[in-house]
Amino acid sequence: MLHEPSQAYNLNGDREIGVGVIGLGFIGATHLRAFSEVEGCRVVAVCDAEADRLDGRPARGGNVIESAEAPLFDPSQVNATTDPDQLLNDDRVDLVCVCTPTDTHVDLAIRALDAGRHALVEKPVAISSADVERLGAHARTVDRLCVPAMCVRYWPGWDLLPGLIRSGRHGRVLSARFERLGAPPGWSSFYADASRSGDALFDLHIHDVDTVHRCLGAPAEVRSIGRPGHLLTSYAFGGDASPMVTAEGGWLSDPAAAFRMRFVVEFEGALAEFDLAHDPPLSLLVDGEQRRPALRAETGWEAQARSVVHALRSGDCAGLATMDEAVRVTRTIEAELESLRSGCAVRVSAPGA
Repeated sequence: MLHEPSQAYNLNGDREIGVGVIGLGFIGATHLRAFSEVEGCRVVAVCDAEADRLDGRPARGGNVIESAEAPLFDPSQVNATTDPDQLLNDDRVDLVCVCTPTDTHVDLAIRALDAGRHALVEKPVAISSADVERLGAHARTVDRLCVPAMCVRYWPGWDLLPGLIRSGRHGRVLSARFERLGAPPGWSSFYADASRSGDALFDLHIHDVDTVHRCLGAPAEVRSIGRPGHLLTSYAFGGDASPMVTAEGGWLSDPAAAFRMRFVVEFEGALAEFDLAHDPPLSLLVDGEQRRPALRAETGWEAQARSVVHALRSGDCAGLATMDEAVRVTRTIEAELESLRSGCAVRVSAPGA
């Protein structure tokens, strides 16, 4: 659930939003660069347990975009610390971007909220729906935004799919296939510990589970094959008109494997295809005619940062991901994990069940 910010944070364009980033690995550096591109905000503080990351040098790694060579920030202008509490107690910080290892997300976000800051929490929020629910429940007690970071929702081309489906202009969806594959993350040993990261099931495949929920609703049942590091799931929604929906996600064995981010969605009257390797990545086949919609020239991280800043400055939170959505997605992934273990189809439990 989201709450509109209080009048103290509904700035109506009067001043910049101060952003603090905790965790300066690849994803933290990516968020930092994204906020640096957005008008109406400024990165004022950073924190990382490794002191040698606090000199502004760029981080290495990543699977979607190339590592940048330009400095991340000017240490003379940004409060750089190894102590999260120092960042959380910096009165210039309005929004905290939590980009630390997954098993620290919930507690750090709660500390940020209790310090009077808003929070953008990198995905997965947690690898347990109970922990996501705990953060969501705490967020409801304070007048602050607490937003799961789901950059693929904002990715140019990918972001158009929910609207295409809701409009009904091409008829109902007959089938949908999502694919997200790539080399194992080589920029941090953290991902190799599945008890902390949740493996590719939680760290990578989560984007497609979120897309399934947004586009087609919560599945009633899942059946998964493979392993947590590379799986294929089919989703059943019930009813005679239920579309055939699958998603494959995983880390491939070869460290040189290129990252793949794709979907193929078959409508009654059109075929929509997205492939990150193509330029532009989105195409529509309608009545034998290939169409390529014009797309924004930005990354999903930049668009997401812009949306969060807009929400804080205007009070308009429409379109932001919510903790309730994160709970539902996490419960679906938990059902997929159970299906992998049992070899059977598994019903997806609703939040509160």
